[in-house]
Amino acid sequence: MLLEIDNVTLAYGRIQALHGISLTVGEGEVVALIGANGAGKSTTMRAISGLRPVSQGTIKFDGQDITKLRADLRVIRGVSQSPEGRGIFPGMTVRENLEMGAYTRRNRTEINEDLQRAFTLFPRLKEREKQTGGTLSGGEQQMLAVGRALMSRPKLLLLDEPSMGLAPMLIQQIFDIIVEINQQGTTVLLVEQNAQQALSRAHRAYVLETGRIVKEGTGRELLNDPAVKDAYLGVA
Repeated sequence: MLLEIDNVTLAYGRIQALHGISLTVGEGEVVALIGANGAGKSTTMRAISGLRPVSQGTIKFDGQDITKLRADLRVIRGVSQSPEGRGIFPGMTVRENLEMGAYTRRNRTEINEDLQRAFTLFPRLKEREKQTGGTLSGGEQQMLAVGRALMSRPKLLLLDEPSMGLAPMLIQQIFDIIVEINQQGTTVLLVEQNAQQALSRAHRAYVLETGRIVKEGTGRELLNDPAVKDAYLGVA
């Protein structure tokens, strides 16, 4: 397994956000984590990327225990996150934002190759290359956040709510690009409130409720699960 989370507990002060969750992501997979607001999805992502320390449990990546490893060292190991809310640098150009994603790397030829890959995946970013991030639309900023995360050449790409606030046509486009990124060889862990889109593209998925994993299965199994349909897909 590329990522193994075992019995992880995480608290914000006295408030326990994760209650002993366990999940795995295999190399080459798209794995989705779905759940309501406040279920602990983004907290799980922060635990994996090293932005929040865990209280108990272990996180293994590529066979190595990274539970206590600093966030920047996890990026070097191959874990990269496109955060909820995008987190782009509004005063920097599109190209500068992308290059910030490669801050741990030194090989200029490879960085330029990955810039071209980002521009191929997201032609709109090429058109806006010299514009500042703050002048982009919401959809373009989301593309920029994903492109920037790819610039570290991750083995595991963490996507936190990539469709949030986007128009339906753009949501479809973002998910198609996620599939393309995966087909090019990048493993993806996806946190998403749009359960229909996430489950229809995920190899496997987990359902998180109040900091606990309550269901797991293939994307198709969970799409057809009556309880999941009722709670997350808007159909009984």
